[in-house]
Amino acid sequence: MAHRGGIKIGPGEPRYEVLRRGFNARWLAARPDYIRLPRSSAEVKTALQEALDEPASPERSRITIRSGGHCYEDFVCAPDVRVIIDLSLMDGAHVDDGMGAFCMEAGLTLGQFYKKMYQRTGKTLPGGSWSTVALGGHVTGGGFGLLSRQHGLTVDYLYAVEVAVVDRTGTVELVTATRDDDDPDLKDLWWAHTGGGGGNFGIVTRMWFRDLPQAPRSVLSAMGGWRWEEIDEDRFRCIVGNFGAFFEEHQGGPGDEYAALFGILTLNHASQPQIGLMAQIDSGVPNARELIRNFEREINQGVGRELHPLTVAIGEHPVFAAGEVLGEHATFGRVREELLAVPWTVTEKVSAPHNAKCGKHKSAYMRKALPAEQVTALWRSLTEDRGTRREAVVQIDSYGSAVNRLKPDDTAVVQRDSIMKLQHQIYWPADQDGTDHLRWIRTLYRNMYHGGVPVPNEVTDGCYINYPDTDLNDSAWNTSGVPWFTLYYGANYPRLQRAKRRWDPGNVFRHGQSVEL
Repeated sequence: MAHRGGIKIGPGEPRYEVLRRGFNARWLAARPDYIRLPRSSAEVKTALQEALDEPASPERSRITIRSGGHCYEDFVCAPDVRVIIDLSLMDGAHVDDGMGAFCMEAGLTLGQFYKKMYQRTGKTLPGGSWSTVALGGHVTGGGFGLLSRQHGLTVDYLYAVEVAVVDRTGTVELVTATRDDDDPDLKDLWWAHTGGGGGNFGIVTRMWFRDLPQAPRSVLSAMGGWRWEEIDEDRFRCIVGNFGAFFEEHQGGPGDEYAALFGILTLNHASQPQIGLMAQIDSGVPNARELIRNFEREINQGVGRELHPLTVAIGEHPVFAAGEVLGEHATFGRVREELLAVPWTVTEKVSAPHNAKCGKHKSAYMRKALPAEQVTALWRSLTEDRGTRREAVVQIDSYGSAVNRLKPDDTAVVQRDSIMKLQHQIYWPADQDGTDHLRWIRTLYRNMYHGGVPVPNEVTDGCYINYPDTDLNDSAWNTSGVPWFTLYYGANYPRLQRAKRRWDPGNVFRHGQSVEL
């Protein structure tokens, strides 16, 4: 039904069952009164105001916002949610001459965004490679991707945000905050969206980006896998150690020829066929082809086993399963060159709002290579019960380089001296009990980190808010004494609280790990 607050979908309508949930099939219990789909900032304002003015019970009072629906926890879809405001119809993008910036709406997906930006400007944004993720959540959490070692984080280019906020009287207003604002409150509102996470301060409707990097003419990418059947513990330690040592050495300082190379190590459970390795580099970098070959040689040095074509999907990323092999003994001479007539980091896929799998995710920033005890914990969990197929992976992404050019308080992303970022993942069918899968990933994580979490210290530096994990709130799994908000935000948390008190004094926008008043 059309409305000045957008389309309204209630129970009984065919679209309701699809739209009441997100991508992760763990969260199927939400039965909101309705889902609202606004098509403009004005309709967002109206939809939010009407939702606020409606009577609500304490048990079902939350109004939540969804842009792409990929939230890993039940922050958007849960039994206490009364209204979901879905921004997926707000997918416009244009060059804003008045602002001197590229403007996008919050429901625009990464796949749409890369294509529109490249075709209109020849520019790009160093964001993620999962094309159905929307920018409203990805950017506000400090999104990163395969071009981040070359160009930094998405938030490093965020110039302005338009946000629907709620004042102390319950009145909604649209506020635009920029990087250049003299008003400290507005400056805080902009800053809070440079890594403070989504769903904390208001509804982001539009974003503007300035000084975007030129898209590469093409990129070189290569991938391959070691067969698990050929990997013993010593070889496993060699692979993980070589990967960490490489990025400890190549942190993007002056003269570092590998500053633009992005590498991914995918440590699949041993019930799967392979451990995976991927690399990508801008083909315009001097000696790019030789650099990517040297990368493979260094990671495989001392392993004594060659890399084979990668044959398995990686968690939520099936795009990584089809590519050229790393390794001189196979087809490494055919390192793939992807021309940029279309987006180069993603394979276009239908933007399905959900899938049939449940998932649990955890994360860690690494300032140094993984110490021996962490590698031991990985080996034990990844080789546990090889006979039972487990769709689990610890993905280690390279980090640092251009990401670390900014200071920790320049944006809300405090982690600005890490060299790797880990994502611990496990998946299981929605019709299967997840108890054992949750036990597996929780035990692995607890065994990897002292106190059960990657406490900021000389080796680790907390967690990534875009991979939310409510176990960080639970003293049964976090015995470190370090609260969840320190793990995500470090010393930047008090400023985020200041922004919260100013722009969401009624705590309208709240979830299991929202910024506290």
